Amino acid sequence: MSQTSPNSASIDDEYFRPHYHHESFVNELSKNAHYDDLTLALSMADAADRVSSTRFGALDLHVEDKPDHTPVTDADRETERTLRSIIAEHRPGDSVYGEELGKAESTGRRWILDPIDGTKNFVRGVPVWATLIGLEVNHELIVGVVSSPFLHNRWFAVRGGGAYMGMDVDHASRIHVSDVSQLQHASMSLSSLSGWKERGDRDKLIDLTDKLWRLRGFGDFWQYMLVAQGAIDIAAEPELDLYDMAALVPIVTEAGGQFTDLEGNPGPWGGCGLATNGRLHAKVLDYLR
Repeated sequence: MSQTSPNSASIDDEYFRPHYHHESFVNELSKNAHYDDLTLALSMADAADRVSSTRFGALDLHVEDKPDHTPVTDADRETERTLRSIIAEHRPGDSVYGEELGKAESTGRRWILDPIDGTKNFVRGVPVWATLIGLEVNHELIVGVVSSPFLHNRWFAVRGGGAYMGMDVDHASRIHVSDVSQLQHASMSLSSLSGWKERGDRDKLIDLTDKLWRLRGFGDFWQYMLVAQGAIDIAAEPELDLYDMAALVPIVTEAGGQFTDLEGNPGPWGGCGLATNGRLHAKVLDYLR
């Protein structure tokens, strides 16, 4: 149920209605300095999807609790091994920061991997999970790929080349954030409330959500991709690691949005994340910091 109804007089100005038409962007993107890195990341996503998809819903799926009380499965580890083997073959000088198999410091070029973002969904049979692949070059997030095989969707971006939704550069739609500029017309997604309580900001968050048009819990990677494609306007989480965010940042920003921590510092470095369409960012920060 909606909290409030947007003013009908402003619908044309405030509602962004995405239109997706797949076409080839090979000629355009091939001019980008990091095109080869993007195509490698997309091929890595293909390989990851093959591994993770075969284990989704498997009766013999092995699940363990990590020290932080989050689950890890054999599918998480095997997917990350697959990604690391491709990097070792094609980019042997690059370092790797992964959720399951080691977090290396950057050598100037570093791949940042979350083999299965949404492991709790994966374990319970909820089809909202994805592999996240980010490339950091000299402390800048250059390439991002988010591949969700059971949502039958993929999002990707390269610095200076735009953001896209589609399986590869030859079959994709360019995506953009929304034009919504007022909180009372905005749609926001959260993953949970517990982290906000631990941070001491839950009351601030609730005050913010009272001002919105709509609040839903799409969660994890998906809420940030919905911001990038203009389907919602705000997504935020109070507790995140670098591997949760690195792939998301280029996609959100190349789609025209903003990605910061909850203090307003750009990028995925602050242990938390806020993504908006940009027009709402300062207003949301006013409530949350």
